[in-house]
Amino acid sequence: MNSAAERAELWVGAAVLAVAAGFLAWSTSGSPLTARLGGGYELRAAFPNVDGIEVGTEVRVAGVRVGRVAAVELNPQTYYAEARLRLPPEIRLPSDSAALIQSDGLLGGAYIELQPGGAPDDLQPGDEIEDVQGAVSLISLMMKFVDSQSSEDGT
Repeated sequence: MNSAAERAELWVGAAVLAVAAGFLAWSTSGSPLTARLGGGYELRAAFPNVDGIEVGTEVRVAGVRVGRVAAVELNPQTYYAEARLRLPPEIRLPSDSAALIQSDGLLGGAYIELQPGGAPDDLQPGDEIEDVQGAVSLISLMMKFVDSQSSEDGT
């Protein structure tokens, strides 16, 4: 009986480890480590404001996740935040594509939306996306609205 109980505990332990390994594999898919080890290529984009964007943030085209942010660094010469976007090799973007920081709703996180252009030539690995729009602060928009309403009232 003791031997059967030990065997059952062994199988349960093995099942728990297998599930944990599965969760680990799932959680690191799309992480910077996976992006560096896996295939794909990087594009760069320099934003005036990357509020809400960090390593691992989703990169989407037409709302579909196609990649992740591999790194975000401040350029000390321009004071712009330079994001490196990791994309799979099958996603080729025209050279006049745009990168916009979007939010997932009022309280949601942010992501980078790539909008393909119409140029005949494609961006090459390491190229920079020139057409960018940084993050928009919801609080600053609300403050502008309040200020505009108070100035219309004559106060």
